[in-house]
Amino acid sequence: MTQADGYLLDNRQSEAGQRFDAFAELFDPTTFRHLEALGLGPGWRCWEVGAGGTSVVSWLAEKVGPAGRVVATDIDTSLLAAAAQAPVEIRTHDVGAEEPPGEGFDLVHARLVLVHVPDRDRALSSMVKALRPGGRLLIEDADPALQPLICPYEYGPEQRLANRLRQGFRKLLAERGADLAYGRKLPRLLREAGLHQVEADACFPVASPACTALETATVRQIRDRLVTAGLATDADIDQHLANVATGSMDLATAPMISAWGRKP
Repeated sequence: MTQADGYLLDNRQSEAGQRFDAFAELFDPTTFRHLEALGLGPGWRCWEVGAGGTSVVSWLAEKVGPAGRVVATDIDTSLLAAAAQAPVEIRTHDVGAEEPPGEGFDLVHARLVLVHVPDRDRALSSMVKALRPGGRLLIEDADPALQPLICPYEYGPEQRLANRLRQGFRKLLAERGADLAYGRKLPRLLREAGLHQVEADACFPVASPACTALETATVRQIRDRLVTAGLATDADIDQHLANVATGSMDLATAPMISAWGRKP
């Protein structure tokens, strides 16, 4: 996706770093567990697609060591500067429109990326192409349609307002080409791409401080879009942010489906 496509959650906005910090707290343990299970170790050559923040990139760099290589790409690399030291290489790259930044990778990983990419099929093909024979692919993506409520237990006006605003957020995402049911498709897509030993599981945070931080940053980031589209008023958003700030709401994220396989 290019910047001109109107990506809803721009890395250049001030809340982007807060969102990446929340994602790291929520999902890094799951991601790292899967990467270790795939055999990641010293000397591996890795491509981190749509890296966004630095938590996964820095962890990969530590695991592969000086003999390894980590190519971290994104359409906007402004938040990756802190990780730009050997063995990490930072590149501006659009996975849905450009050729992969090399081939022969031992590992290709993308987290919460492809759901937003208009040409997801091309992006997936590019990632598979970049792997060496025997290389591993791990894709982790959201499935907002699988559990569409930010408050699964809707028992009062605060929860109803939160879910109404989340419905507006999902509408904005869909209008920009996001596939809100993409996560559940990953096992089939990896098999159809020719990968072997395909497996998958899901992570579904239901209530934590990181969920609260993520919601606050997300709503602030899309506030103007929600109001302009007539999906919420400023008063709605102010009330919701105040409700969230109490820390008493059990806020969930969309389930993240992790799927992995090996290139024959």
